[in-house]
Amino acid sequence: MVGSGISGLTLTLLLAMNGRKVLLLEKAPQIGGSLIRFYKNGVPFDTGFHFTGGFSSGGVLTDMLHVLGIRDRIKPIFLSTPEASLFLFEQDGAAYNMPSGTDNFFAALHKYFPNESTAINAYFARVKKVYQSTVTFDLRKTSLSAEPIDEDFISLEQVLSSLTANANLKGLLSVYCLCYGVQPKEVSFANHARVAAGLYESVARIEHGGEAFIRAFADRFAQFDVDILCNTSIAECADIRNNCVGEFVLENGDVVRADDCTFTIHPHEVLKILPRQHLSKAFVDRVSSFETSNGFFSVFGVVKNVDPSAFGPSIVSLLPCPDLNVLLDPIYKGGTALAVIRSVEEAGDKTHCVITAFEPEFFSNISQWADSSVGRRPAAYTEYKARKVEEITRRICNLYPQYREGFSVLDAASVLTFRDYLFSPEGNAYGIKQKMGQFNLFGKLPLVNLYVAGQSAVLPGIVGAMLSSFIVARSLIGKEKYNHFIEGSLS
Repeated sequence: MVGSGISGLTLTLLLAMNGRKVLLLEKAPQIGGSLIRFYKNGVPFDTGFHFTGGFSSGGVLTDMLHVLGIRDRIKPIFLSTPEASLFLFEQDGAAYNMPSGTDNFFAALHKYFPNESTAINAYFARVKKVYQSTVTFDLRKTSLSAEPIDEDFISLEQVLSSLTANANLKGLLSVYCLCYGVQPKEVSFANHARVAAGLYESVARIEHGGEAFIRAFADRFAQFDVDILCNTSIAECADIRNNCVGEFVLENGDVVRADDCTFTIHPHEVLKILPRQHLSKAFVDRVSSFETSNGFFSVFGVVKNVDPSAFGPSIVSLLPCPDLNVLLDPIYKGGTALAVIRSVEEAGDKTHCVITAFEPEFFSNISQWADSSVGRRPAAYTEYKARKVEEITRRICNLYPQYREGFSVLDAASVLTFRDYLFSPEGNAYGIKQKMGQFNLFGKLPLVNLYVAGQSAVLPGIVGAMLSSFIVARSLIGKEKYNHFIEGSLS
C-alpha cells in the first residue's frame, strides 16, 4: 500500500481484516496525510481535515466506520444549530444561517427565497434522485463500474441556470463547490449532488480531529498483520513478467516482493513510478491531463479570555460574491472566499478556543517561489505570507469584533507549506479536480497487479476517499468473500 491518507488507511485495514499481510508505505515521517494535526504553543490545529458530512444515522460514513471496527472511536461534534453554519455574501451583506438536516436546510431556503419555491423544489428533487441512484452509497452494492445517470452529463451551472436567475440562491446551492475545488461550470450536477447531499444532512467536526482517525487505525493495525514503513515510497517497479510486477524497489534501497500493490497517492505521482514502456501513450496523456485542485492559505489562531461554552463549534463562509465560477478561477484577482472555523480543543489539561481560517490558493499564486524549501524561502515570499495573514486577520476581527483584543495568530501556511510537509503535489487539497466527463484513475492499472484508489477517484473528501477503498477492496479480496464480510459486519 502506497500512501497513508484516509484512503490508504482504510484499504490497509480492509485487506488486513480479510487475512492479507500488508506493508504500508508513507513518504512522510508519520502516517495520516492531511489527517495529521500539529501543535503550536501546546494548541492543536488541523491541517487538512476540518469537517465532514455523511454522519447521519445509516449514512455511508457511519457504515464504513462500523465495518472497520472504529465507529466508537470517532466521535462527531455536530454543527446542529442554525448559527453554527453561516454563509455571508459580502457584496450585498446578505447573511444566511443554514440549519443542519436536509429538511431544515430546504425549509430555510424557502424562508430566505419565498419567490423561488419552484426552483428550490426542483433542485432538491434532483439531488434526491442522484443520491438514490448512486449504488456506491450502499456498501452492499459497491462496484467499479457503476452505471452513469443523466446528471453525470450536465454541469451544476447548467442545472442552476435552468432553475433560477437569483444569484444568491445559485451561490448557496453551489457553495459546497468549495469542498472539492471545482467550478460549477466544470463539475457534473451528479457529483455535486453526491457531495452536497451528505453535507445538507449533517456537518460535523470530529473530537480530536484527524488524530482520532489516525489513532483508531493504528490501534486496529496492531491487531493484524500490518507493517508500516515511513520516510519512503516506491522508486521503481522491477522484475516485470507477463505484465505483472514481481519486485518493488523502495527509495531507501530495500526490495519488496508482493502479490499486488495499491497506490493512494496523486495520479501524477503514480505516473512517475509506473514503467513507461508498459504504458500506452493514451494512458499517459490521460493521466497527465488531470488538473490538480486548489489548495488553501491557512491561518491558525487562538482566542484568549473567552467562555469556551459560548465558543462554537461553527463554520462561517465569507464570500465576496455569490459566483463560485469566479471565486474558484485561478486567474481571478479579486477578493477571496474565506472559511472561518471555531472549535474548542482540549490538549493536556488545558482548553483552547481555536480559530482556523482558510481561503482558496492556487499554485500559480506562489509558483515564483516553487523551487524554495522550508527554512529557505526568499524575503518576497515572507512578505507575501505576512500580507495574507494581515488581511485574513482583519476579516476575522471584522466578523468577530468581540475577539479583536484576544485573538492572536500562532501560525500560517501556504500551499508551499502543505506541499513540503504533506508531500502533496502543488499543495493541493483534493488531489485532482473531479471534472465532468473525466475518466479518473481508479481500480486496476495497466500492470495487472497494480491498483489505485483515493484522490477524488469516486468523490473528493473523506467519504469519497474511503468509498474508493471499499470498492477496490472488493476486487482485491474477491466478490464473494468481500460480500460475506460486509454483510457480517453490518448485520
